[in-house]
Amino acid sequence: MKNMQTALLALLGFFATVSCALPQSGERLRSTGPQAVIYKTKADYSKNVPVTLSEDGSRIISYPAPQDLYTNGNLAYPTPLAKGYLLDNRGIGPHTAFLSLTYEQYAALASAPNTDDMYKMILDKDPFERIYSLGPRHKFRNIVEEANELIVHHRLRGFKRLK
Repeated sequence: MKNMQTALLALLGFFATVSCALPQSGERLRSTGPQAVIYKTKADYSKNVPVTLSEDGSRIISYPAPQDLYTNGNLAYPTPLAKGYLLDNRGIGPHTAFLSLTYEQYAALASAPNTDDMYKMILDKDPFERIYSLGPRHKFRNIVEEANELIVHHRLRGFKRLK
């Protein structure tokens, strides 16, 4: 009987904790979702596969599987924007580097190369002139139009510069 009382008290405590974490009536859950990232590179890497390097740039810590380069059945190239900027569609960040392999070449592989081989394929460990996070993508009605407006009218200063 004592074990059952202890278990019941623990269960009540758990539900009390969970209910405190849930939004109250009228509140909405906050979700950041995928970020809108725009960037400008030192050279044209728009057709090259991005990978993520460690902070010190000594190794690859993240890379896509060949089938991950697709979105809705199409290769997920970055979207061209005004003044040479690109809108990321793959997960670009400040520690991104680009491989010598194009999206087409990489997507045709049965599996990703090992990271040592990929590391030797890096074209530039520091490819960015500028990179900005514009916040969650869901906040934009038309991300391309709105990003172009920000770029053309020099309004990027109000956003987080990642590099």
